[in-house]
Amino acid sequence: MASTITEKILARHTNQDEVNPGEIISAEIDTIMLHDVTTTPAIDRLEKHGLNNVRHPEDVVVIPDHFVPNKDIKSAEMVSRIREWAQEQGIDTFYDIGEHGVCHAILPEQGHVTPGQTIICGDSHTSTHGALGAFATGVGSTDLAAALATGELWFRVPETIKYIINGKLPDGVYSKDVILELIRQIGVDGALYKAMEFTGQTIKQMSVEARMTVTNMTIEAGGKNGIINPDYKTEKYLEGRTKEDYELIKSDPNCNYAKTVEIDVSDLEPLVAVPSLPSNGRPINQLDNLEVDQAYLGSCTNGRIEDLRIAADIIKNRTVADGTRMIVVPASTDIWKQANQEGLLEIFTEAGATISTPTCGACLGGHMGILASGERCISSTNRNFVGRMGSPDSEVYLGSPATVAASAIEGKIVDPRDYLK
Repeated sequence: MASTITEKILARHTNQDEVNPGEIISAEIDTIMLHDVTTTPAIDRLEKHGLNNVRHPEDVVVIPDHFVPNKDIKSAEMVSRIREWAQEQGIDTFYDIGEHGVCHAILPEQGHVTPGQTIICGDSHTSTHGALGAFATGVGSTDLAAALATGELWFRVPETIKYIINGKLPDGVYSKDVILELIRQIGVDGALYKAMEFTGQTIKQMSVEARMTVTNMTIEAGGKNGIINPDYKTEKYLEGRTKEDYELIKSDPNCNYAKTVEIDVSDLEPLVAVPSLPSNGRPINQLDNLEVDQAYLGSCTNGRIEDLRIAADIIKNRTVADGTRMIVVPASTDIWKQANQEGLLEIFTEAGATISTPTCGACLGGHMGILASGERCISSTNRNFVGRMGSPDSEVYLGSPATVAASAIEGKIVDPRDYLK
């Protein structure tokens, strides 16, 4: 029977010829990624049940990122415990200070993601890695513990919705605008527990980094996973990153989808999601003159080198507005180094921005840019829920790196296309 890419990957990891939507399966897990916040509860569960040995320590990647560098005693003790536990378990792949960064940037960057894999992490934005043709999804700490102990995890095979995105993106419009438009159309529960498969001319034209922005935010539409059929760009991205053998698994042409949604983005404008849902997308021209206290560039959604370049091109030889703070957070140590070598960090600092060490930081209201009561932030992150980046009386607006940079210059939310003319 014809199958989608998600169904094919799950079938191969259950040693079955095929699996069907709705079926309960137990699948082998290729990569288990651990960050700081959800790992200690998983360790607690393992210890509670006397499970003292990780089944496949070679398949575990540890990347503390939410409070890195540690912001207080509690976070320091949390990471210290994970560090000691990883050593006890013989887990060698640990990205500590000096190699640190946001887990969803480091995992593909360092070659831990290849097409056809199954990947889990105790973080909802694990869906990012579907951009490389993997089945990647976030799980809770209990499921994380189960996978660590057994090397497997149960799933209900999700139905797949096919999203065909066509059209050449206009200047000043980016993959962030595309996913904000999609979520605007279908809502935050429009793909609840569905595999969101992206294809079409627009997706093919995107870089792998831009595709990661799309799959990253599938969880904001309720998706179980986001995935893109791998192609020559996938292979090019993986050159020099991995020595692992892999196969370009793809959906069959005649497979069954729960639904097919077609979107033409030829006339798409820059979008901003207003508080307090990612689905509240508004065309940029409806938000002119909305003043911002902070402009935040970074996160697992838009903290990669491509994102920094886009923002730097806009802000070069310009200055951050008085009364507005701009915070730039490269998503990994390697991205930080590359941005430094390319002169991007100098461009940002000369403009009056501050550069953070790689971290999740303020994206989740952790540290390095928390908002006070009444403050407003334009952010390249993925969520704008009440209190997401600080005070419940603050406001977060989501936009592309270009929108963040242009808004930082003017101190208000503005159209980035005005700076591309």
